[in-house]
Amino acid sequence: MTTAKPCYSKILLKLSGEALAGERGIGFDFDVLDRLADEVKAVVAMGVNVGLVIGGGNIVRGAQLSKMGMDRVGADYMGMLGTVINALAMQDVLEKKSVVTRVMTAIRMEEVAEPYIRRRALRHFEKGRTVIFAGGTGNPYFSTDTAAALRAIQMKADVIIKATSVDGIYTADPKKDRAATLYEKLSYRDVIVQNLGVMDQTAITLCSENHLPLIVLNIQRRGAVADAVCGARVGTIVQ
Repeated sequence: MTTAKPCYSKILLKLSGEALAGERGIGFDFDVLDRLADEVKAVVAMGVNVGLVIGGGNIVRGAQLSKMGMDRVGADYMGMLGTVINALAMQDVLEKKSVVTRVMTAIRMEEVAEPYIRRRALRHFEKGRTVIFAGGTGNPYFSTDTAAALRAIQMKADVIIKATSVDGIYTADPKKDRAATLYEKLSYRDVIVQNLGVMDQTAITLCSENHLPLIVLNIQRRGAVADAVCGARVGTIVQ
């Protein structure tokens, strides 16, 4: 891992729910949770503000339930609750590593976490706390990718880092096509026109309109997030 100075002072890290499950596919792999927390702690130790948005796919995916016949609105709310469960799990692991953390939810549940209030979130960052934004946008039909883009813009983050299971954005799915090649740099227009699928169109449009760069990298590579924060060539940058 690089020892260079960070190029960004505030980042939004987007993790999929599946990342927390590891090879299990569902639930939690606590060895993986521990390693992900170490990645966050390394960045926080550099004096960088970290916001986190975690998907809920390891618990429930609203879109899948909808395809199975469930009402889409109810299914999406179930997915949002899954993101809260993941946020609480990550908070527990982070705080055991002495990373002061707050969970803020878009759906009010004060006994569990703070409601999302932008000014309060900004104050947490001023105090050096790591903030986990849960509950998506609080509205059905919007993905956690869109929630990540929205929170990053509202928090005035310098960059979104999307952690995936591959090394960045490829011309095709590298797990299915061995001929797929890695892009080092792309424009948001390229991502939209080529339908590369790294984030949904709403999230990509939000990032493009607000000139917010996006780095897509492999979370399974140790130190990748810290390296990206310090300006190393890691994964694919979209801007």
